[in-house]
Amino acid sequence: MKRLYFIEPIVAIYAFASFMVYPLAQQYVYRRLWLEITNSSYPVSANTSQCAANSTSHSRQRDEVQKAASLFSMYSDLSSMIPSLIVTLLLVAYSDQRGRKITIIMPLIGSLIYMLSFLAVSFFELNLYLLIAASFVSALFGGIGTMLGGCFSYVADLCEDSKQKTLRMAVVDMMIGLLAGVASISTGYFLHAVGFHWPFFISAVFQAVNLIYAVFILEETRVIDRSETVACCRAMRTLACSICNLFVGGSSQRKWVLVLLIVTFSSLSFVNTGGLSMITLYELNEPLCWSEILIGYGAAASTSIFITSFVGVYLFSRCLPNIAIAFIGMLSVAISMFMTAFAKTTLMMFLVRIPAMFAIMPFPVLRSMMSKVVSKSEQGALFACLAFTENLSTYGSSAVFSRIYAATVAWCPGFIFLLVSGLCIIPISLLGIFRCFHSLDSNDNQALLSEDGTEASDDPPVA
Repeated sequence: MKRLYFIEPIVAIYAFASFMVYPLAQQYVYRRLWLEITNSSYPVSANTSQCAANSTSHSRQRDEVQKAASLFSMYSDLSSMIPSLIVTLLLVAYSDQRGRKITIIMPLIGSLIYMLSFLAVSFFELNLYLLIAASFVSALFGGIGTMLGGCFSYVADLCEDSKQKTLRMAVVDMMIGLLAGVASISTGYFLHAVGFHWPFFISAVFQAVNLIYAVFILEETRVIDRSETVACCRAMRTLACSICNLFVGGSSQRKWVLVLLIVTFSSLSFVNTGGLSMITLYELNEPLCWSEILIGYGAAASTSIFITSFVGVYLFSRCLPNIAIAFIGMLSVAISMFMTAFAKTTLMMFLVRIPAMFAIMPFPVLRSMMSKVVSKSEQGALFACLAFTENLSTYGSSAVFSRIYAATVAWCPGFIFLLVSGLCIIPISLLGIFRCFHSLDSNDNQALLSEDGTEASDDPPVA
């Protein structure tokens, strides 16, 4: 069978399967906790946008369910954070020696296990806390950060030109948004028509198909010497050296650039992911009390920013430097989160997605800027660090903001989004410092690479 060099189908199917389940998972946990806490079935009404008139005791019960759901999310994130971080760092760095596919295949196996666990808990009505154990087991295979780290390393192997690399990485982000939006819309109708079982089953089928494509159809980008066998201790030492060389080897300027850009990237990922993780619980709470269909449309509107961000990168890259594009995206995140804190109606909750239309632009831009600083043989180590920080940001921010939301939901549900908006000043300030003290042009690229002993690049500037 002829093999292909297209990573986009894997990202697209993964996004569709994951975002078909992600809004449902929070709703499933919410409804199970509602049943356990209130000893009554979850209220389903034809009124899809406003809460029915509730007694004070009913309102207190809703606050208790909100707290329990946010704490459950925190426990789930914490249980999967440590194994996912370790596996991500090892796998993506190891891909420099043994190929990129392992960083893609392993997380797909973990996702399949997680989807099957949700299906089993839902179908047989097993103990809800088995999902926390499932999160831990699936994290042993890596997570979304592992897979995306492998995908971006795969793209970096294929692309030589800086602009081509930026656009190709933006395409990967766009595929996430496009398919996630389609999945989110269908999820609400699925849940309304057939309940939780079928969406979980269909998602597991898609993950299995994706795994087959990755194993048997996707071509490897790096040449692997199958005859060479590397002892475990030697492999681990090579991995550690490849990561350390990113910051120890080369010029002090290169180390400064990498550290600053990685911290900027991770801080933005922390605040953005933390805010987004609380959106569904906020929509389930008073005064919105959204139905599953509205939550599906809201999730689709949120994921549409991947598409608008890709269009923004494509258009702005023709007339603006990369740093300016990243600034626009960061301001987009801050404004959107600030408006969300005051959204009390269905119309306003949809309108807050408009300022967020460029919120994803900084991520492919920052990845491309960092990728140009290191040599081709260090791409895996770089994206291992990025995947590590992205996983840390994803799980850490979800756990932290879930705890804060549980503590503040009773007196100010929108406080969490005001906090996220204020924290956006950190990545904005870091990028401002980078812009004031360093201009990353083609000459800088040559200096940074040549001092490290690798071939200089003649590609056009990235900022």
